[in-house]
Amino acid sequence: MSDLGLQSLSSLFYWAGIFIAFFSSFLIFGKSKKVAADYVLAIWFMIIGMHLIFFVLFRGEGYLNFPSLIGFEIPLPFMHGPMLYLYVLYVTNQNSGKKIWLLHWLPVLMIYIALSQFLLLSPQDRAAVYQNKGKGYETLSQVIKILMILSGILYVGLSLLAVRKYKKEISDQYSNTEKINLNWVYYLIIGIALIWIAVMIRNNILIFSMVVLFILVAAYFGISWVGILDYSVVKTEGIIEQITVENSPEVPKYEKTFVGEEAIQDIYNKLVIQMEKEKLYKDPELNLNYVAKLLDVHPNILSQTINFVENRNFYDYINRQRIEEFKKIAVLPENGKFTILSLAFESGFNSKTSFNRNFKKYMNCSPREFLKSKSITME
Repeated sequence: MSDLGLQSLSSLFYWAGIFIAFFSSFLIFGKSKKVAADYVLAIWFMIIGMHLIFFVLFRGEGYLNFPSLIGFEIPLPFMHGPMLYLYVLYVTNQNSGKKIWLLHWLPVLMIYIALSQFLLLSPQDRAAVYQNKGKGYETLSQVIKILMILSGILYVGLSLLAVRKYKKEISDQYSNTEKINLNWVYYLIIGIALIWIAVMIRNNILIFSMVVLFILVAAYFGISWVGILDYSVVKTEGIIEQITVENSPEVPKYEKTFVGEEAIQDIYNKLVIQMEKEKLYKDPELNLNYVAKLLDVHPNILSQTINFVENRNFYDYINRQRIEEFKKIAVLPENGKFTILSLAFESGFNSKTSFNRNFKKYMNCSPREFLKSKSITME
């Protein structure tokens, strides 16, 4: 294939990415029920689409055909990190407010201010600077490239920390987290991280090819697979879950206070009685708020109690109870006719993956190895 044919094919590839970026944005804007995260994602897709347009128009010496646009594309890379981080915060309901978010856009404004002298040049003079590899602006160009890479590293790191914080919060609230799908957020973060690695290599073809692939994957998983156009959002204290469960209880807002060791021990004793009497852990949808209401205490105080006495969060505490229940019923002769998984479900687990993972975590062996040590054979 000739060079012209390859160039035409690659241009078609980039224009396809542009179309998908804007089309995905319009689909999200067209949702009947939108949340803040939807708006952020839709705007981000539009920014990516505009960035791709600049790249396609400026390929080779294409900027000579659009001299009046030269320079305005330079700050665009500084927008992707904040958009990623903002989206992650909105998805996990950790957004700290509009005023704080203005600070994240200061670098973009500062880049435009730093470029003001260049942008005030005539289009022909700007084109001449581009033709001469940035002559006269070498230092500014180098500083912007370094800041661009630092921006990418910073916001990928902040996004990962936000997801980590979210995972900790849901473990403090729920006994089963398998329905809480974080894959979509991880795909976004990993995709952006790979693009920033390409930026460090400084290969524009590689960078924008990966951007197009990112758009394709984001559109597929965000719309078709995860269902970004039709997911339910359940709010709890400081958390938003992408789950399909309805009628999840609301967690009241309260301030964290330590009630004292005596009160903590009293609450813990009541918790133990309820667990032994009612076997609450058998409910696969058991959550902290329900148990706290049952014990007539604030959820935060119950969480403190479990952390203080058991040195573990609500998720670990309940799943340890389920493991102990499984160990009790698995050794009963009358249960030999049942499968391992059926007894796991009977103990309160809602998936094989969750059961196996938690069993190995607490017992340092698989369920089958445990049963074998007890001379029990079970399917």
